[in-house]
Amino acid sequence: MFVVATAGHVDHGKSTLVRALTGMEPDRWAEERRRGMTIDLGFAWTALPSGGTVAFVDVPGHERFVPNMLAGVGPVPAALIVVAADEGWMPQSAEHLAALDALGVAYGLLVVTRADLADPAPAIARARAEIAATSLGPVEAVAVSGLTGAGLPELRVALDRLAARLPDPAADGPVRLWADRSFTVRGSGTVVTGTLGAGRLRVGDELELASTGEPVRIRSLHSLGVARSEVTAVARVAINLRGTARDRLGRGDALLTPGGFHRTDLVDVRLTGDPAADLPATLTLHVGSAAVPVRARPLGSDTVRLRLARPLPLLVGDRALLRDPGRHHVAGGVRVLDVAPPPLARRGAAAARAQVLAELDGRPDLAGELRRRRLVRAGTLLRMGVPESTTPVAGDWLADPEHWRRLGARLVEEVTRYAREHPLEPGMPVDALRQRLDLPDRALVEALVRPPLRLRAGRVGAVGADALPEPVARAVRRVREEYGDRPFRAPEADRLADLGLGPREIGAAVRAGALLRLADNVVLLPGALDDAVRVLAGLPQPFTLSAARQALDTTRRVAVPLLELLDRRGVTRRLPDDARVVVT
Repeated sequence: MFVVATAGHVDHGKSTLVRALTGMEPDRWAEERRRGMTIDLGFAWTALPSGGTVAFVDVPGHERFVPNMLAGVGPVPAALIVVAADEGWMPQSAEHLAALDALGVAYGLLVVTRADLADPAPAIARARAEIAATSLGPVEAVAVSGLTGAGLPELRVALDRLAARLPDPAADGPVRLWADRSFTVRGSGTVVTGTLGAGRLRVGDELELASTGEPVRIRSLHSLGVARSEVTAVARVAINLRGTARDRLGRGDALLTPGGFHRTDLVDVRLTGDPAADLPATLTLHVGSAAVPVRARPLGSDTVRLRLARPLPLLVGDRALLRDPGRHHVAGGVRVLDVAPPPLARRGAAAARAQVLAELDGRPDLAGELRRRRLVRAGTLLRMGVPESTTPVAGDWLADPEHWRRLGARLVEEVTRYAREHPLEPGMPVDALRQRLDLPDRALVEALVRPPLRLRAGRVGAVGADALPEPVARAVRRVREEYGDRPFRAPEADRLADLGLGPREIGAAVRAGALLRLADNVVLLPGALDDAVRVLAGLPQPFTLSAARQALDTTRRVAVPLLELLDRRGVTRRLPDDARVVVT
C-alpha cells in the first residue's frame, strides 16, 4: 500500500476525483455532502493495475480549513495536486503547494480535472511550472474528467509509477503514528486513525501516548476496513485502544514506540521562507497532524529557536511548517536541527549558537553530536533520531574521542594534585573526581582510570611505593635495608617511631603495598608471607607454633599474628591440638 494526500483549490474536484477512482465517499459529514465542500479529512482507497493499493487522504481546499488540510498532508509522503482545467491556477493552489514545499514533500502527481469543460493544456503548463520550483520538482501530469471517466485509466497507471518511485519505508523502525481522527465505537472503545509511515503494529503491542507518556495497548487493528493482526508501514490504520478514554487523545497527538522518541518543547530549526528576523513572535507549528502555538526567537538569518506550547515527539531532520494564522500566511518550512538545544543564558550565547547551527544541515550526524555534546547516552541519541554506531566508553555513555582524551589527562592531574595535598590518603575519592571533572556518572570516572593509576575501594591513586610521600618512602627503604636479610623480624614500636612511621604513615605504606601489617605496630616487608609458606612447608607436618617460630627465626610477637593470617587465608590449617599443617 502507499498513501497519497490530495491538494488544491476549493471546488477543483478533489473529492469527485477520489470518488471516481475508488467508488467510495470521502466526505464523511452530512454537512460536507449538503454543501458540496470538503470541511475535514476524508479517506478512501482502491486497487491499482499492478495489484497494489493506494489510499487517499482527501483534504479540504477552502482557506478556512487549511489547518485540517495540513493535518492530512503532514504525515503523508506523496501528494496528488489537483487543478481544474476551466479555472486553472488559483490562490489555494498556491497555498497548498507552498505547504507541500515547506513540508519537503518530494513525490507527487499533477491531475488536471474537468478536462471535459476546457482545454487542459494551459492549466497543465502553468501548474507544472509552479510545481517544478518546489521540493516536488518536475511531476507527471494527467488530464481527467470525473464526470465522463476520461483519463482515469491513465491516472491509475500514473499512480502505479508514483508508487514505484517512493523510498522503501523503515519497516523495523520505531512507530510514530500521528492521529488524524479519534472516535468511540460502542462496545469497542476508543479508535484512532492515522498513516503509519514507519515500523509495524501488532495486536497486543504496547504504545505510548505522546501527550502524556502513559502506556496504551492495541486491542484490535484495521487497515482498509479489514481486521488484521499486524500492519506494516506504509499503511492507513485504525487502532482500537484497550481501556483508553476518548478524551485522552485526539488529532495532533501521536502513538509512539515506548521510549523511542524525545518529547521536547524547545527546538532549533532552519527556516526556508520568510527571513527569520521578519517572523512574528507567535506562530503555529504544523508537524505530522499536530498544530501547536510557538514563540519564535531568531538566532541567525535563517535559524530560529522555537518554544512550543506543548511537547512533541520530534527528531533531528523532521520537516514542519510555520504558519501565521492571523495573516493566513505560510511563513516557511522548517527543518529540525536540534531537539535538545542548550540554554542561551550568557551574553553572546545566541550569536554563538547561530554559528553552530549554520554548520548543521538537519541530517543525523553522530560525530557532530558527540563533538557538540561531548558526553551523551546512546539511548538519548536514538530518541533524538541519531543512530549510534560507536562503542560506549562506559555503560551506554558515548564520548567525543578528543574530549575523552582530555578528560583522561585531567584525571591524572587531579589525582596528582590530591596526592600532594593529602599525602597519606589512599588516593582521591571517585565522587570527588566526578565533581572536579564535571561528569554525570561515576562509571565514567572509573572508565578513565589507566595505569599507573588504579581504582581501589572507591579511590583512585598511584600503585606501589611510588605512590607514597617521600618521607614515608624513605622510611620504608630504611626498613628494607635493616630487615631485608631478616624477613620475619619486625621493627619494635620505638624503632618505627624513630623512622617516622606512625599509624597514618604505616597505613599509607600498607595500602601502597610497601609494608605488610600483621597487627598494631607489627609490620613486615611485603614478600614475607610467600617466604614463610615456603619455610613452613619444609617442616615435618604438622608443626607447632614453637617449631614455626624457630624455623622462621622470629619472635612470638611476630609468629602468632603471622600464623593467624595464614590460617585466615587458607594457607595453613590449625588442628585441635593447636598444631598446624600447610594446605597444599
